[in-house]
Amino acid sequence: MSSGDASEQGRRFCVLSWEQVQRLDSILGETVPIHGRGNFPTLSVQPRQIVQVVRARLEEKGMVVRDVKLNGSAASHVLHQDTGLGYKDLDLIFGLRLADDRAFRLVKDVVLDCLLDFLPVGVNKERLTPLTLKEAYVQKLVKVCNDTDRWSLISLSNNMGKNVELKFVDSLRRQFEFSVDSFQIALDSLLLFDRCSETPMSESFHPTVLGESMYGDFQEALSHLHNRTIATRSPEEIRGGGLLKYCHLLVRGFRAASEAEMKSLQRYMCSRFFIDFPDIGEQQRKLEAYLQSHFAGMEHKRYECLVTLHRVVNESTVCLMGHERRQTLGLISALALRALAEQNVIPTVTNVTCYYQPAPYVRDVNFNNYYVARVQPLVASCNNSYQTWLPCN
Repeated sequence: MSSGDASEQGRRFCVLSWEQVQRLDSILGETVPIHGRGNFPTLSVQPRQIVQVVRARLEEKGMVVRDVKLNGSAASHVLHQDTGLGYKDLDLIFGLRLADDRAFRLVKDVVLDCLLDFLPVGVNKERLTPLTLKEAYVQKLVKVCNDTDRWSLISLSNNMGKNVELKFVDSLRRQFEFSVDSFQIALDSLLLFDRCSETPMSESFHPTVLGESMYGDFQEALSHLHNRTIATRSPEEIRGGGLLKYCHLLVRGFRAASEAEMKSLQRYMCSRFFIDFPDIGEQQRKLEAYLQSHFAGMEHKRYECLVTLHRVVNESTVCLMGHERRQTLGLISALALRALAEQNVIPTVTNVTCYYQPAPYVRDVNFNNYYVARVQPLVASCNNSYQTWLPCN
């Protein structure tokens, strides 16, 4: 490696301050409920506990865990508390070797077995099979195995949207969407301190904790976080183009560095989104899943995000035929109106975002009743006093 390459590699890392280490310790010690479906009891877990239990159990089975890292919005929160993003999911990455299907199955079995350790006293554990535990406590189970990516994700359910997401990574070509969510924080030194030190942490006595930006330059990415700047590299490489996360960032007050850069980003993101989700049914499933997982507890923001998405798609989509474009815009409009209905909002004539009749593929009875009863009369009386128009084209 040349000195230039080494210098560039070194800029990816930064040692956390005492204040940041304190925030990290607080997140790892926070009790997070894992809600069971039906009559299954709620599990109370701390992230540090589940990391230690899963890691120990994997190593008992002969799997070497290279490292464990905190990723995503929780890592961003550790580095800068006032990010404007907040954090919900706790993304924990275990680095290990996934050589074959047996390794993938072993990881899944270990995680499900570990859930037994967190069941309340008095629960008969002998009758709980791995399949039962999966159905009761796993929100999402993903396996990716191809030439460039080998990883598995197990997301544990939380009714408030704060899922504990355990990701087991052998290789992953693209580990971030935007610079502000590109941070990973190594947990090994802090967890080792937990196990070995009898003296509590203090400003003068605490482990060295290393952060890394997968975007590249750590300080540049951190400045984007401080200034709420949207930046990325090669958005066409991101599944879905990062389009939905981009609109989410816009809603949370983030902006691209320049209008020209924003327009360029939007075109790439829209093109990749419609390559990955060409069918209107796929688009609807993707949008509904994103809204459900990223706006739990913030339902009032769903409408704003969909309005933003409609504008971006309308302005920047160049890869769709006319009828496909109208169909997609109609879907987004319909979902936005549904978001209003779920908020039980009755628009007023002086301040409303107004929709035309939704596309015919929207067949939800409650949705149509809401439209006929509350919105259609307003549409009929629309005049210049409306502040915003968002037709379905």
